[in-house]
Amino acid sequence: MSLLEKLDNDFKEALKAKNADKLSILRLVRSAIKNLEISKLSGASDEDVIELLQREIKQHRETIEGLKRANRPEEVGRQEAEIALLQTYLPPQLSADELKDVVEKTIETIGASGLGDIGKVMGSIMPQVKGRATGDEVGQLVRELLSPK
Repeated sequence: MSLLEKLDNDFKEALKAKNADKLSILRLVRSAIKNLEISKLSGASDEDVIELLQREIKQHRETIEGLKRANRPEEVGRQEAEIALLQTYLPPQLSADELKDVVEKTIETIGASGLGDIGKVMGSIMPQVKGRATGDEVGQLVRELLSPK
């Protein structure tokens, strides 16, 4: 079953169960997928959907930061619940150790020696970890490992 089919099935179940919270976030995701399909003039692949979900999660996290500054704990809880729901559709995320192994092997393979090689390393790593780690996490780790000690 593709990711799109799973999202559609879960949407239908939430509709039948009258689960307003789940229904709301799934409507948002389905709408974003439709917009993507219209802009691409073709159907969305699982990779497209994963990318879209990661973008939504990142936006929710940014919203949470603003809500915390505005002292709105009830909204923070709702946003965190939506993030948890969205994450159920993503592939299992890499642990910190697994990600560090991938980054170290890539640095060694490319022969990167300093911060000037970040672009090469990131360009090589991101296709390997797509959907299983965020660019922010990878970028931070690459900077740490390439910076002079």
